[in-house]
Amino acid sequence: MKILAFDIGGTKCAVTTALWDGNHIELLRTETIPTDLQITPEKMIQKLILLADSIADGKPDAIGISCGGPLDSQKGVILGPPNLPGWDHVEIVKILSNHYGVPVKLQNDANACALAEWKFGAGRGAQNVVFLTFGTGLGAGLILNGELYCGASNNAGEVGHIRLDRFGPVGYGKAGSFEGFCSGNGLSQLGYTMALEKIQKGIYPMYFKKGMTPKDVTAKSVADAAKAGDETALAVYRVCGEYLGKGLSIIIDLLDPEVIVLGSIFGRCHDLLWPSALAVIEQEALAASASHCRIRSAALGERIGDYAAVTTALL
Repeated sequence: MKILAFDIGGTKCAVTTALWDGNHIELLRTETIPTDLQITPEKMIQKLILLADSIADGKPDAIGISCGGPLDSQKGVILGPPNLPGWDHVEIVKILSNHYGVPVKLQNDANACALAEWKFGAGRGAQNVVFLTFGTGLGAGLILNGELYCGASNNAGEVGHIRLDRFGPVGYGKAGSFEGFCSGNGLSQLGYTMALEKIQKGIYPMYFKKGMTPKDVTAKSVADAAKAGDETALAVYRVCGEYLGKGLSIIIDLLDPEVIVLGSIFGRCHDLLWPSALAVIEQEALAASASHCRIRSAALGERIGDYAAVTTALL
């Protein structure tokens, strides 16, 4: 079975071709292009179709699309994701099905990643799996009792909106939210704020130079400084880890999952985050539930977005 998959993001979009034999996925080729937000969504989709046609070996049998929400997977419509300004009520499934004449499926990227890790990655063999994106933002995909759980309004898994503290970095429109503390944007805010504290004492962290703005501080620059031993950078990731532990404890107590899989930043910065996160989980989560929950980095690594879009075609 030939699969064509589209992973649509605010910075770049990827097109992947793959083969599915009923048991195994073979990714054949992936090409990426920058997401052009200066043109209409329809024109951007046409650019993706041209790219897909250039790498596809004949007509696909099925198409999968992974995209950040909000979206309506039942109607196949993208409903204005924050990282895709102007993509309001885009009938992407209709556009692609009209062009290719084959079944097309659309899914929230966190749900798609959860499905991919459940079927092909760190969640294989489990019936209850939670996947956390932990990238630019924080969202979750839920596999409960062997099925993808989407909720009454298709918004299940928006754990980034949970408030973990009264004050803190802003994420998902809420200060002190799970996304505020545990995301790329949140780490940038934490890094900048904690650097200002040090600067007032005459200490400049390794990742911060005079005149820098919040946009100049990134999760990666803070992580690089932490790995080089900078005390402020280490403290930033320690705080992030503590709030990660709080958020994971809520998920463990509420859903009692067998596996929680964390993507992106967690895999790259595991050693900076995990000790403080584990300490909080041991203190906060129900011991019986925590002892049965395995917390893992995404097994599909940096290609999880490609696998997620391909897996969506199999729904």
